[in-house]
Amino acid sequence: MPEISVLMGTYNEKNKEHVAQAVDSILNQTFTDLELIICDDGSKEEFYQWLKKYCRKDARIRLLRNRKNRGLAVVLNKCFRCSRGRFVARMDADDLSKKDRLLKQAAFLKEHGEYALVGCEAEMIGDDGVWGIRHMERVPQKTSFLSTSPFIHPSVMLRREVLVRMRGYRVLPRTLRVEDYDFFMRLYAAGYRGYNLPEALFQYREDRRAYGKRKYRYRVNECWVRYQGFRALGILNGNLRYVAKPLAAGLIPGFVMSRLHGRHFAG
Repeated sequence: MPEISVLMGTYNEKNKEHVAQAVDSILNQTFTDLELIICDDGSKEEFYQWLKKYCRKDARIRLLRNRKNRGLAVVLNKCFRCSRGRFVARMDADDLSKKDRLLKQAAFLKEHGEYALVGCEAEMIGDDGVWGIRHMERVPQKTSFLSTSPFIHPSVMLRREVLVRMRGYRVLPRTLRVEDYDFFMRLYAAGYRGYNLPEALFQYREDRRAYGKRKYRYRVNECWVRYQGFRALGILNGNLRYVAKPLAAGLIPGFVMSRLHGRHFAG
């Protein structure tokens, strides 16, 4: 039985090379007692057949498939039900994990029983390589959720029993595209805590020029998740302006958001 289960979802990924690199970054970890569970969420047959063939390269990969697109929460819950690891790590299909990521995160959770999950900092990468770094708060508090999620979702590792007690991710139309923000706030509301290692063990792929193109309906979803989450955390009073923040950000032109985003994560 593997000690770590890594959960990944795919859906009509545009760049197969990025997917291959993401998969290989897990298979090439210094910590080898792992399984990589990939669930394809209703991709076109051509992509799925390519993925199926690529996954044959390593017996530690387990490939699942949804015939229809169901969303990330459904995908991750399905992967988790098929997992066996003591620790459960996340991974996206176009990001990269550095070789010691899983080793260091598992070691941290073994040594610090007071934390339910551990994340890390991340280098921001695009077509031209690393263009910035995302520094994370070391020990996020409840109020840390006011601005944004204090954890980079695909960089986290959790204890298996925590996911069981939380019953995984909520599958609701209103949590679509903000499943992670919702999950982390529910986790904190239940009394759990997390930690971010002060090291960039992860590379997060994001084109700084494309920032700000998020569909407005997903911003509405985020407002709902913020309201519900802040209320459960007991931090809603006096902070309604943070609930409306996604709607306000959506009114700012995309090129302005891209410029601000680039400055925020520069070096």
